[in-house]
Amino acid sequence: MNVRHFIMITLVASSFLSPRADAQFAVIDAANLVENALTAARTLEEINNQILQLQNEAKMLINEALNLKSLPFNIVGQLEATIASTTQLINQAQGVAFQLSQARSQFSHYYPQAYGPGTTGASMAADAQQRWTNSLEALQTTVSLQAQASQNLSSDEDSLATLVSQSQSALGILQAAQATNQLLALQSRQIIQGQQLRLTQDRSAALELARGVAAEARSREVRRRFLGTGTQYTPESINVYGY
Repeated sequence: MNVRHFIMITLVASSFLSPRADAQFAVIDAANLVENALTAARTLEEINNQILQLQNEAKMLINEALNLKSLPFNIVGQLEATIASTTQLINQAQGVAFQLSQARSQFSHYYPQAYGPGTTGASMAADAQQRWTNSLEALQTTVSLQAQASQNLSSDEDSLATLVSQSQSALGILQAAQATNQLLALQSRQIIQGQQLRLTQDRSAALELARGVAAEARSREVRRRFLGTGTQYTPESINVYGY
């Protein structure tokens, strides 16, 4: 019942309660009754407004609670474990180290530009064997990392599908932001893995090229020793009969 209907009913009721001259009824102040009705109507309207205001505030609080609700899915641990596994493969790599100072030292020793006269044949043969081992182990590291990357593809596809679904059904701003951040984290992990794979592939190619260069240096020294440093033979004509 709105305020206007309430006032009209009150006025109609007061007309029946107004005093009549030919009957013995108690005198009722109609104006006072109407004023009281108006006051009650205004009070009722204020209460209705307050109820609406409380309802709106409750809706705002519910919306804020949804905006602050956390996403019930987190792949950060999975991403960290994947990065750790690929990093471990690189750390376990044998042969020429990935650490800068060690790599320089090993490279200068096993991949010289030239061998000196004091280098023994056994030492050159041992270096050649170590270079072959380094190339083989570099290839093994690359293949292992490729296998790890292939294994991660299936889990990445599942994570991507779940994150997209979570993002589309997000209840509030926080859930949407968390889903977006996790999608970016997944993309970043894939980029890191791609860089690691490219690193091992380039390392394998570089070591194989360096092995070829070192083999040429060894061949030059072996040829030099075979030819010797004495006077080179010069053919001359001879007279068998002494004429």
